[in-house]
Amino acid sequence: MTGVIDINIPIHTEMLHWGRRPTFEMVERIADGSPSDVSRWLIGAHTGTHVDAPAHFVPGGATVEQIPLEHLVGPTRVLDLRGVAEEITAEDLEAAGAEGAARVLFKTRNSTEALTRNTRSETWVGLAPSGAQWLVDHDVVFAGLDYMTMEAPAHTEAWPTHVILCGAGVVILENADLAQVEPGDYLMVCQPVPFEGREAAPAPTVLLPLPGSTSGKGPETIVLDGGGADA
Repeated sequence: MTGVIDINIPIHTEMLHWGRRPTFEMVERIADGSPSDVSRWLIGAHTGTHVDAPAHFVPGGATVEQIPLEHLVGPTRVLDLRGVAEEITAEDLEAAGAEGAARVLFKTRNSTEALTRNTRSETWVGLAPSGAQWLVDHDVVFAGLDYMTMEAPAHTEAWPTHVILCGAGVVILENADLAQVEPGDYLMVCQPVPFEGREAAPAPTVLLPLPGSTSGKGPETIVLDGGGADA
C-alpha cells in the first residue's frame, strides 16, 4: 500500500461511543439566510480516534498539550495480532515482532468486527497487563489499538493496563481503524487537539510510507537521517 493512510473513524451522532453519544446543532444555515453553515458539536474528549494522556489515570500526569511531539510523530510499527482472541500478552507482542519499536499499533480482529458496530461490543481484543508492562520495559512511548479502549473486557473495573501505561508516560491511541493497513513500519503523524489541562482529546492520525520499510512483509529497523534508529 502506498500514499497517506487515514486511520481515523468518522464522528457522527450514531457512532460507536463510550459514555454520552455525540450531538450537534446548526447555529447558522445557508438555507435560513445565513452566509454560511456553522455547526456546534457536543462530544467527549474520548470520542472517535483519540489519545489518552498520562493524566487520564495519573493525578498530576502530563495532559494532552504536554505530550512530547516526538512521541506522536515518528516511525511506527503496525503489528499483526489478528489471531489473538481477547488479550494481547507479552508473548503475543514478542511473537508479532514488537521488539525494537518505539511506537506500535495493534491490528486485531477489532478492525473488522467490534470497531465496525455502532454499539458497544461485549467482546473485543484489548491489551493485557503483561503486554502493557512489556511495552514499558522495552521503552515504547506510544501504543494504539483498533477499539475504543485499550483495556481488555475482563479488566474494565480496575483498569490495570491503563494504569501501567499512563504511569510510565506511554501515550495511548484508541479507535484507530487499521482494517486497510498492512503490518509493517510506517511514519506516523498523530496530532491531538490541544485541550489544555485535559486528560484526552480527539487525535487525527495518518500513516505514511517509510523509505526502506517492509510494510506488509514484517518488521524492520529503520535508520533516519542523522543516524538514529527509531523503529
